[in-house]
Amino acid sequence: MKQITQTGLTVEKAISEALEKLQVTREEVKITVIQEEKKGFFGFGAKKAEIEVTVIEKTTFSEQKNSPEPAADILETPVTTLEEEKKEEVPALSNEKAIQETKNYILSIAKDMKIDDLSITHEQRGNKKVNFYLESEKVAMLIGKRGQTLNSLQQLAQLVANKYSNQFMMIQLDAENYRERRQETLEQLADRMADKAIRTGGRVQFEPMPSYERKVIHQTLSRRLDIDTYSEGKDPNRYLVIKPHK
Repeated sequence: MKQITQTGLTVEKAISEALEKLQVTREEVKITVIQEEKKGFFGFGAKKAEIEVTVIEKTTFSEQKNSPEPAADILETPVTTLEEEKKEEVPALSNEKAIQETKNYILSIAKDMKIDDLSITHEQRGNKKVNFYLESEKVAMLIGKRGQTLNSLQQLAQLVANKYSNQFMMIQLDAENYRERRQETLEQLADRMADKAIRTGGRVQFEPMPSYERKVIHQTLSRRLDIDTYSEGKDPNRYLVIKPHK
């Protein structure tokens, strides 16, 4: 049995390359899609399509004569995509590998920023969420203005983690309890902005925020019946609006 594994930018391109190598037509092979192509983000998470192509063995005349089943039934082998086969053939990568690769990535970014004393610890919460804690004399550089650098690094770290994980993972980066302090700041800001909306009788708009910060404000103001909150725009420029309830 002639069989090869082929990768390509897309499934169709991988199939074309495999057929050319084997010098056969599509009707003469069985094709199993091991992995479909995936687009990445900033170079992370991108994966090529991978297929397995098996040449169907043609039945000889003597085999047809002795076989109780028609030769046509033997040759009619469908081209299929098997998700279950993909899961069996592609070995799962452990979360430990994902966690270590994520740490290595953060350390490499810090090194590029001339931060050589970065220490990283992590805490796993359940099967899907991992919190990383960063410590350094220059940790303010990793946090950035209003946490923008930390938020961007967190987004990239999550992409790295999911590249090596066998299941979807949620990653959170924290430094010097910035997340806790930021949440307190957001809760206080939410109340002040809600009061302003009631006082002026008009809508009040926040600056663009990541989704989890908008969620903090939504939750903080959910107890108030005198205002409504909603988000507008598209990430990364999506922002929250407060207006008096009518």
